[in-house]
Amino acid sequence: MADPVEELSIVALDAHGEGVAANGAIVPGALPGERALVRLAGKRAELIETLSAAPDRAKPICPWYGRCGGCAAQHMSDRLYRQWKRDLVVEALKREGVAAEVGELVDAHGAGRRRATFHARFPHGQADEVGFMRVRSHDIIAIDDCPLFSPGMAGAIAAARALSGDLRGLMKPIDIGVTATLDGLDVDLRGSGALERAEAQKLARTADALDLARVSNHGEIVIERRPPRVAFGEALVKLPPGGFLQATEAGETLLAEFAERALADSKRVADLFCGAGAFALRLARRREVFAADADAAAIAALTRAAAATPGLRKLAAETRDLFRRPLRADELAAFDAALIDPPRAGALEQARALAASTLPLVVSISCNAATFARDARILVDGGFRIEAATPLDQFRFSPHVEIAAVFRRPKSKARARRLLEVGEFKSMRSLWRRERGRRDSFERHGRGIDIR
Repeated sequence: MADPVEELSIVALDAHGEGVAANGAIVPGALPGERALVRLAGKRAELIETLSAAPDRAKPICPWYGRCGGCAAQHMSDRLYRQWKRDLVVEALKREGVAAEVGELVDAHGAGRRRATFHARFPHGQADEVGFMRVRSHDIIAIDDCPLFSPGMAGAIAAARALSGDLRGLMKPIDIGVTATLDGLDVDLRGSGALERAEAQKLARTADALDLARVSNHGEIVIERRPPRVAFGEALVKLPPGGFLQATEAGETLLAEFAERALADSKRVADLFCGAGAFALRLARRREVFAADADAAAIAALTRAAAATPGLRKLAAETRDLFRRPLRADELAAFDAALIDPPRAGALEQARALAASTLPLVVSISCNAATFARDARILVDGGFRIEAATPLDQFRFSPHVEIAAVFRRPKSKARARRLLEVGEFKSMRSLWRRERGRRDSFERHGRGIDIR
């Protein structure tokens, strides 16, 4: 029996940018205020025809829109798009019961995306498929270009096709991460497993032919023709293979400037989930910084860059899994402030430790509205007040939004909590002595920070 066809009124957008009908059905591609002819399939519906278009409907800028799963909102006007994306943060905070002023959406797209992950599949008896995944599918939509890429990503799709073709004989799905660096394209392949010598040689020849900076396989370097570097402020950092990098250079700069302003009066800062140092290396110009992240390769890259950058104050870095071993409240007492920039999973355990600490200031940067709001609830319950949260858009046309916010304790409460701490341990020096000899001592692992 064929799925029924109905005419529905669209009343809202959901968190994925899909239309929500008056009866609750989800209608991808529909906008609020529209009448749509749809084919129902359970709680979802296929848009057959827009019977009355909303004033906020816009013409998509990409010929693959609607098939490629990378974008969700090219059919929205700028006004509706900005409202929808800001509301992702507003609604997330509301669900957690956190009262906060949410600023207007800040455009952080800049010159465009400087990294992307392509997917390659090799159907038997058919042409190779290399591109992005289709909407709600693991099928591949082959693309020739992406209007959201920065100029540095020129040649990225051709490189993905050529390198995945070198591994076609393995008949395994391949993911190809490409990053634009100061020294050219940096490529990390995933899915092939360990390579035989002949396969590695093919990749090396392709890297030479396409003038790629580096090609890695599962994080192991196959060929490095030039060290792929990025600039974090005045520091040059050689990225580890497959290492994390903010999606746009403009986004990274705006977030760093936000952190710099918020931490202007702080002398000692803990940068948690620091990656390769996008914030730590900038902040260390004017203050002492302790940086921690679970990614050992990122910490090594940060450490090398810090050693090669003149003019930095004391900067110490430690490989530490902050999900399992967050900085404890007594460790946090050595700092004036903390900056957290966790992955999409958020910073649950670290937020609990921050809430239990005497720390007066926390700067939070997040790429997930739901986990940001969850962690904000923990900090607020721990005595912090959230200042205006700022949504930033470096994932243009997608449902992803970056958030930057400041959490501050009222001075009277912060002082009372710190006096209790000092009263128990007599002084900060005594507090640290209690920990000396135990795990995670900054004397051993945090070289460069003087907490005496």
